Parts: sequence; C-alpha cells; structure tokens
Amino acid sequence: MRYGVNLPLPGILLSDHAPVLRELPGLGYTDLWTGEAAGHDGFTPLALAAAWAPGMRLGTAVVPAFTRGPALLAMTAATLAEAARGDVVVGIGSSGPPFVDRINGISSAEPYRRVRDTARFLRAAFDGRTVRGRFDSFTIDGFRLPRPPAPRPKVMIGALRPGMLRLAARESDGAITNFLAVRDVPVVAAALGPERPDRELVARLYVCPTRDRTYARRLGRRMLAGILNARTYAAFHAWLGRADVLDASWRAWAEGDPERAAAAVPDELVDDLLIHGDPEECRAHIARFVAAGIDTPFLHLLPAPETGTGPQGVLTALRALAPAR
Repeated sequence: MRYGVNLPLPGILLSDHAPVLRELPGLGYTDLWTGEAAGHDGFTPLALAAAWAPGMRLGTAVVPAFTRGPALLAMTAATLAEAARGDVVVGIGSSGPPFVDRINGISSAEPYRRVRDTARFLRAAFDGRTVRGRFDSFTIDGFRLPRPPAPRPKVMIGALRPGMLRLAARESDGAITNFLAVRDVPVVAAALGPERPDRELVARLYVCPTRDRTYARRLGRRMLAGILNARTYAAFHAWLGRADVLDASWRAWAEGDPERAAAAVPDELVDDLLIHGDPEECRAHIARFVAAGIDTPFLHLLPAPETGTGPQGVLTALRALAPAR
C-alpha cells in the first residue's frame, strides 16, 4: 500500500524539514505530496524532498492548469523528475477564481477544457513527442523536451464530480480527491467509469491525532466552513447528497456570517471529514478509506495539543501514524 504525507509539514520552515523527511521512508511512508493555493508553491518542497528523502514518490495534488503555461509546467515537472530518484506525479486541476483570477489576474474560463488540454499536452511531452497545434484552450507552436524524463511522470487530475472524474479516467493516470467521507469513496470511484481498475485514486486526508474531541471539532469547523461554502466543494457535497445537511451553513455564509456558518456544520460531518482520535483510531479510520477504494491516502497533518508543532512534535505524530508493518 502507498502511504503519503502532505508537504510542507505544519509549523516547520522548509529549511527545517530535512531531519523529518529523512526518517519517513523507514517508518513506511512511500509518498510526499504538495498542494498549491496562496501559500507555498507546489514544486519547491518536492525539489527539496528529492534531495532529502531520495526514492520517495513525489506528487503535486494539485497545481492549477491555468497559472503556468503548458510548456513551463512540462519543463518544471521534467526537471523535478530528473532530480528525483523515485517516481513523480503531476497532479493538475482547475482550481478556481479565488486562486486563478483574483490573485494571479488570469482568467479561469472553461476549466474542463483547460485541464483536459493540459493533461493531453503533458502526456505527449513526457513521451518525448513534439507537441504542435491548436487545442481548444491554447495553441502550441512546437514544443519538445530535449531530454524526456525517465521514468515518465504520471499525470493525474484533481477531480470531485462526474465530469472531471470521467476525464481523469480517460485522459490521465488517475484522480486526486479530498474532503470526502469513507462512505463517499465508492461513489467517487464508480464515477471514474469502466476504466477504474487501471486508474489510481488518490486522496488527501486531514488528520489531527488528538484525544481532545472538542479541540478537533473546533479546528475542523474553522477549516471546513470556508471549504464547504466554496463553489466547487459545495457542488461536490450537494452531489454526494448533503444539501440538506449543509443548507444552514450555506445560508449563513451567504448572509455574511462565517461564524454561524461554521457552527452549523454538524459534529457528524466534522468527524467524517477530519480524522481525529488517538493514533490507533486515526490509523483505523485511514484503513477504512483504503478498504472503501482509495489506492493512495496521504495525510495532511494538523497540529494536535499532544504533540504541538515544530520538527520534534511533527515527527512524534508521524511516527505514531505510520502504517502498521
């Protein structure tokens, strides 16, 4: 089983990650993944990890298809693959107006086409082909990587609902999802379609290893209020059948009251979307995701009062959450 960790780790400067990352392979972790929004970029932490934890699989989950040109994205991924001594996964997604339009000044129009075209471009480029011609969302006047990476990086698509999930199955090596419950996994996996057995399903799982249920739920509500009221995740959970459960939170958010919106997220949903409890309970919850159909879980660690932040506290948590061997 693959078993990963999200980078950067909480409360640790990138320059202080080395001793933690060096220990992870021996604990049974196989993957290191990053996201990209308005904080760290998706590639620099992985480049450092390539030096500090050689042999681990490195992946972006995900970088927007809009904020880098297709050739620059291919060059960046190929450079990472050359530096790494393990496999590389380029996870791309549509992102959305908050991160594309508003802070980058780039239009995020026609996200489905942009993600599809970028996936097609990357796969051709990684195969060493010269890419030339008109796509629906951009035109390429001839591009070829002078030294195609070997092994070839995989391309995956960040996907929440049927359209993107089917696209991931048709045009990429797998789908990356997050903020879902165990019972949602078969629904998401089924939406990948008949190609599902050949496609990897990756999930970012948010984990707070604490016995303090009140703390975990308070932290979870604060995190989830904004997420569940974002357009893409609201639509995701409506598709999963939670419109009634989230209606009060959605209304409060629309009325400009984020505190009431957070308070309206039920305990049961927080417990489903945020893994918490002692380390044994957390590992059991993660195992349920795998049994339901997640091929690669990776842990987005959140600070817990028992361990705190800083390299030693984070390492203590990751040791406790390591897969059973």
